[in-house]
Amino acid sequence: MVFKARQATGKLATEWPTPEDNLITSRILWLDGMEPGKNKGTDGEGRVVDTRSRFIYIHGTNQHNKLGTPNSHGCVLLSDHDVIRLFSESQVGIPVLIRL
Repeated sequence: MVFKARQATGKLATEWPTPEDNLITSRILWLDGMEPGKNKGTDGEGRVVDTRSRFIYIHGTNQHNKLGTPNSHGCVLLSDHDVIRLFSESQVGIPVLIRL
């Protein structure tokens, strides 16, 4: 299933009109930063760094061949299988540590 604005579209990635797009598929885990000035709120110069308000997610993608390479505006991309498994094993509010 493809999501737009966090809503299911009712279409599969294979039915999407522009399949080359990096689509949000399968599940969305919407992240919320915990470090003020780094990923929560604004930085010292007033720029928004807030993960939640910037719509940063862990989500599935239709571009499995690009996994492991930069291919988003901050999101963590997983295979559909992996994000479905992570979603089923997670709870709202669970802390997530993302390391490079």
